[in-house]
Amino acid sequence: MYDRAGALPASRTDFVLESIKEAILYGKLRPGQALVESDLASSLAVSKTPVREALKTLAGSGLVVMSPYKGATVRTVDAELVTSVYDVRLLLEPEALSRAVARGADFAEARAALDDTEDLAVRNLANRRFHRALYAGCGNPLMIRILDGLHDQAALVTAAGWGLRPTWEAEDAEHRAILTTAEEGHGEAAADLLRRHLRTFADRLAEELPDVVR
Repeated sequence: MYDRAGALPASRTDFVLESIKEAILYGKLRPGQALVESDLASSLAVSKTPVREALKTLAGSGLVVMSPYKGATVRTVDAELVTSVYDVRLLLEPEALSRAVARGADFAEARAALDDTEDLAVRNLANRRFHRALYAGCGNPLMIRILDGLHDQAALVTAAGWGLRPTWEAEDAEHRAILTTAEEGHGEAAADLLRRHLRTFADRLAEELPDVVR
């Protein structure tokens, strides 16, 4: 079961990491919930070692908070997190979309993502696919990596927002307007629509979510 240097095979480690991440993003592990290594290991039929490593990785991506007193917990979504994530998204995503349109990027993946709307969990993943497909063709690898690094925290914020007051029907209409404008080659107009879309969602969450001291 172990490779060289005593580490667990990548497939086992990745399985545990993705399982815990999906449980958080799907809402099975709730914000603020304690993440007990032994319980997670038992539910996933693994030892505590890959669970411990997965929690460290998730803490690095912002989905988990590690405390010397409380241990690991699912990160609580509050106004501070919303502001931090959306400050960066508002700066970079519209610009990246404008550049992608100017470069003649293919938005077929964004169009396909609009049809994945079976349930909240699928919607959340489809929302991530849609937004990434808008900026993936911008031509700047560093910009893409920065935005990719926000994916997990943005998905956590999105799930929290939909849980407070479902808005996906309005957002679907906004997504379609953004995409149609981009496909028609109007980069600045598409960027403006995307900027408005992001700001509206962020402003609503910042008002509705409590300021939780972590």
